[in-house]
Amino acid sequence: MMNKRMSSLSTLGMLITLGIVYGDIGTSPLYVMNAIINDAGTMADTKPEYILGSVSLIFWTLMLITTLKYVLIAMKADNNNEGGIFALYALVKTKKWLIIPALIGGSALLADGTLTPAVTVTSAMEGVKGQQFGNFIFSNKQSTVLIIVTIILLTIFIIQKFGTEKIGRSFGPIMLIWFSFIGLAGLFNLLGDPSVLKALSPIYAIKVLFSPVNKVGIFILGSVFLATTGAEALYSDMGQVGKHNIYATWPFVYTMLMLNYLGQAAWVIANFQNKQYNHISGINPFYEMLPSDFKIFAIIIATLAAIIASQALITGSYTLVQEAIGLKILPRLKVKFPGKVQSQLYIESVNWLLCAITISIVWGFGTSEHMEAAYGLAITLTMLMTTLLLHQFLIMKKHPLGANIFLVVFFAIEGLFLISSLVKFVHGGYVTVIITMAILAIMVIWYFGNKRRDAHMSESENVNLLDFIPQLEKLSQDSSIPTYATNLVYMTKLGKDYSIKRSIIYSILDQDPKRAKVYWFITVNQTAAPYECTYSVDMMNTRNVVNVTLNLGFKKSQHVNIYIRQIINSLLDKNIIDQQAPTYSMMPNRRVGSFKFVIQNQQFQDLGAQVYMSGLDRMLIGGRLLLQNITVPPALWYGLEFSDVVEEKVPLFLGNHTDQYLTEKEIRHNIK
Repeated sequence: MMNKRMSSLSTLGMLITLGIVYGDIGTSPLYVMNAIINDAGTMADTKPEYILGSVSLIFWTLMLITTLKYVLIAMKADNNNEGGIFALYALVKTKKWLIIPALIGGSALLADGTLTPAVTVTSAMEGVKGQQFGNFIFSNKQSTVLIIVTIILLTIFIIQKFGTEKIGRSFGPIMLIWFSFIGLAGLFNLLGDPSVLKALSPIYAIKVLFSPVNKVGIFILGSVFLATTGAEALYSDMGQVGKHNIYATWPFVYTMLMLNYLGQAAWVIANFQNKQYNHISGINPFYEMLPSDFKIFAIIIATLAAIIASQALITGSYTLVQEAIGLKILPRLKVKFPGKVQSQLYIESVNWLLCAITISIVWGFGTSEHMEAAYGLAITLTMLMTTLLLHQFLIMKKHPLGANIFLVVFFAIEGLFLISSLVKFVHGGYVTVIITMAILAIMVIWYFGNKRRDAHMSESENVNLLDFIPQLEKLSQDSSIPTYATNLVYMTKLGKDYSIKRSIIYSILDQDPKRAKVYWFITVNQTAAPYECTYSVDMMNTRNVVNVTLNLGFKKSQHVNIYIRQIINSLLDKNIIDQQAPTYSMMPNRRVGSFKFVIQNQQFQDLGAQVYMSGLDRMLIGGRLLLQNITVPPALWYGLEFSDVVEEKVPLFLGNHTDQYLTEKEIRHNIK
C-alpha cells in the first residue's frame, strides 16, 4: 500500500497515478484502430461512415464502462481504500453464491492479462519495421521484431525479483510525456478535418452497428472493446494511488486518448482512397499519421509505454494472486517483498509462469494483428462478474432500485460485448479460455476442497481443549520427563468452544509426551480488511497454556514468528506468563526461551471416511491436498524456515471408522 503522501491528492500522487494505473488502457491506441481496419478488410473498405461510427463507439464505450461504471461507481466500492474484484468480493460476501462470480472474474482477469504484455510490446515494436536509423535500415522481417520483443519481455520478467521501486519513479513522467504526445499527435491530424468531432454523437455509434459498410456487424464491438480493457486494472490499482488521484487524472487521460483516436480517424478518412494504402491490411494508423521526423521518437516512447503497461500488468497479477491466497481461493505461494513499500511484491512461480505463457503467445500468434484477434475475450467475463458484485454492493448501500437499474444496463452492455467477442474464440481466444479454465479449476478445487473437507470433519475428530488443561499443566511440571521445548507452538485452528483437532492432543500426550514450559495454540484468521493486523490472547485461567488468535488482512504477511515474539514479550512484561530466561545464552538479558513449532500435514488416507464420500467430494478434497503438497509448505508460508519445526503426518480423518461389510467368520480361543 502506498504511503499517505502518494495516495492523497497531490501533484506527486497524480504523476505516480499516470505511471501505475493507465499503462494498459493508455497503450490501446497502438492497436485498437488497427483491429477496426482489419475488421473492414483493407484500407479501401474503411468508408468515412464506418470510421466515424467506430470512433463514436470507442468514445461511448470509454464513457459508459470506464468512466461511469469504474471511475464513478466501482471506485465507491473500496475495501479500506483497496479495489479490484477480490477486494470487492471480500467486501460483499454476504451470500455464498457470490464466490462464483469472484472465482470466474479473477481467473479470467489473470488469464487475459497474459496477452497484454505480448500485444502492447509487439504493437509498439512493429513500428520499427523498415525504419531508417542514420545509415541503418531496420529489417521488415517479423521474426526480427519477435526476437526484440522476446528480449524486452525477458528483461522485464528477470528484473522483477530485484524490485522495480527505483525505475518505477520514472514511470509517471514517461507516461505524462506519452499521453501528451499521443494527444498532440491526434490533435495535429484532427485539425486537418475537424468534422470528425461529430463522431462524439451517439447516433453514429448506433448507425454503424446496422450499416452495410460495417461488414462484421455487431462483432465490431469485439475490436472496440480493446479500448477499455484497462478499466478493470484501473479499479484494481486504486489502493496504490488513492481514488482522488484517479478522479483528478482520468479526465486528462480520457481527453488525450480521444484526441488520438479522433486524429487516427481523420487520417484514415483522408487516406482510405490513397493508392499507396488501397489494398493493404494490417496497417497501423497510429504510426502512419505521424510526420516521418517524429516516428523514431514515437517508437521509443511507445515502447517505453508498452513496457510500463507490461510492468503494471505483472505487478497487478502478483497483487491479485496475493489477495486470492489471503481469501483462501488459491493455494499458498511464496510472496517476497523486494522493495521498501508494501505494494512492491514478487511471486516467483507466478512471474515465470506468466513469462513462459506470454513469450509462447508472442511466437505462437506471430503478429500483433493475430494477438488483437484473440485479445479481450476473457476480460469481458471479468467485467460481467464485477457487475454482479457491484450490484450486491449497491444493495448493501440501501439503493435497491439503483442497483437493479445498474445490473440491467451494464449486464446488457457487457453481455453485448461478450457476444461480439465470441468470434475471437476461433481466432485464438481459445488460448485465454483454456488458461482461464485451468486457473478456475485450481481455484474451485482449493476453495471448495477446503469447504468439503471441513464439512466431513465430524465432531469425533475434535475434542475440547479445556478437558486436557489439567494434564497439560501436570506434564509441564513433570521433571521426570525431559523438556521437549520451552515454548511448544501448534499452528492449528481453535474453535470458539475450544474445540481442537484430536490429533493435536494425541501428539502432545500420547506420542511420547512433549513437555514444555508454555503450550501455544495459534489460530490465524483471514479478514476482509486488507491490512488488518490484530490479535487476542486467552490464557484459559492458566499461566502456561496460551490460545492466540491472529487476525490478518488478506494482504498481510503470515510470518507468524514475527508476531509471536512480539506477543510473548508483551505477556512477559505484563507478568501473564512465567519468566523463561535461559541459563546459558550469548545474548545478555535474553528473556525468551527456545521455540519449537509443530505443523501437522494432513494426508488423505485410502480408508474409512472416503468409502462413504461422493466421487465429487473425493476429487475436491484429494485435489486440495495434492495442491497443498506441491505448493509452499506450511513452514515456509508461516516464515519458519529458520525455526525449529517438526512436521507430523496425520490422517485427514481420525475416529473409529468401521466397514459394514466386515463379518466374523471364526474365532479360535484355546486355553490350556
